[in-house]
This record gives sequence, C-alpha cells and structure tokens, in this order.
Amino acid sequence: MTSDWLHLLPFLFVVAALYGAVGHGGASGYLAVMALAGLAPVMKPTALTLNLAVSLIGTVLFSRAGHFAWRLFWPFALASIPLAFLGGRLDVPTHVFKLLLALALAFAAARLLLPAPKSGDLRPTPLPLVFLAGAIMGLVSGLIGVGAGIFLTPLLLLMRWANAKTAAAVSAPFIFVNSAAGLAGHSASLHHLPTAWPLLALAVVAGGFLGARWGSGPARIAQLRPALAIVLGIASLKLVIT
Repeated sequence: MTSDWLHLLPFLFVVAALYGAVGHGGASGYLAVMALAGLAPVMKPTALTLNLAVSLIGTVLFSRAGHFAWRLFWPFALASIPLAFLGGRLDVPTHVFKLLLALALAFAAARLLLPAPKSGDLRPTPLPLVFLAGAIMGLVSGLIGVGAGIFLTPLLLLMRWANAKTAAAVSAPFIFVNSAAGLAGHSASLHHLPTAWPLLALAVVAGGFLGARWGSGPARIAQLRPALAIVLGIASLKLVIT
C-alpha cells in the first residue's frame, strides 16, 4: 500500500543525500530503511531502480566537475556487468538473501566507522586484480540489489588507485551500470514495484541531487558517517535476528 511507504520518504531523502555526496546511489541505505520497515518482498527491485536514478545524477555532476577517470572505470565495468546480470537472474533462498544483505550492510557500516584512508601517491591498477574484483562486485550487486559502490570506493582508496573525488566519480557510473545489469537479469521483478514508487523516486532524486552537488564540490562529510553507519548496522542486525 502507498501509505506503508509515505513515512519512509524523509529517510530515503536523507539516505540519498548522504550517499550522493560520495558518488553512491544509496541502495544499501534504501535496503536498510526497507529492512527496518519490514518491506522485504520488494526490496531488491525497488533499491536497484532508485539506485539508477541517484547514481546517474552523481555520474553527471562528478564528471562535469572533472573528477571522472575512464582508465579506472572501464575494466571494473567490463568485468562486473555480465556477473551483475547473472546475479540478478539467480533466485537465492530468502534466508541466503538476508544473510548476504546483512553482511553487505555490516561491511558498509564498518567501513563508515573506520577513518577515511589518507591520500598519498597513487599506484597503477593491475588489470588481473581489477578484473577479479570487478567480477566479484558485479555478482554481489546482482544477487542482493546493491550497486556495489560500497565495495568499489573503499577498494580504490585503500589500494591508492584513486583519490576521494575520483573514487566517487568512478563509483557513480559503476553503480549505474551494475544496477541496470542486475535489473535486466531480474526484469520480471519490475512488475512488483510498489505503487508509491514515483514518490520514492522523487524523494531520492531530490536528495541525491543535493548530495552530489555538495559532494562534487568542497564537501566535508566526516560528521555524518557515524550516523549512517548506525542505521546500516541496525538494519544488518534486524536481518540476522528475524
């Protein structure tokens, strides 16, 4: 019912703004909000479609600001897209889906609580490792309904393959193509989107635009990371115990 979703609009707006600021589409945050609200049946397709909208905004704004690096994007995307499509086609048991999602949310929460990697001299990207990482992230993306930016961004930073702005600019289109591939592999689920989807999309587009405008400029989001981590952690715990 539409009324079941209306009270979630402010939370989705805030999640989209926070994730948009770092070039993400917000799927793990939307999944967390939906998990806390007990809306599991439509979580995956709803999160991926909202992810598409916000990650596209991030792609445009971060690229226009001059932060995008094609040399980093294409090998990750090439390896991930077919695996995201495959993951979207796989019909995993509910308890396995919940466990995988809980682990992904816990990872995202832990990563937000850890200090951001300090920038330093950038290293070259070894293609075999990039292809392997891209394939794994693509499969996870399709399986659980995230765009995999929660994995790509920290990888780029920790391996010193990109600075924070470039990592965000590469993550945004990576999230977009993986969300699209995951949906293509699970296209039948689009018939089960909630009737309130247009309102959900409006909320996340507004939040994502504001966040991406801020993040692609001189943003400082260190104070917001712990709050978002707590939400993800609670949702992860809820999925494990229910």
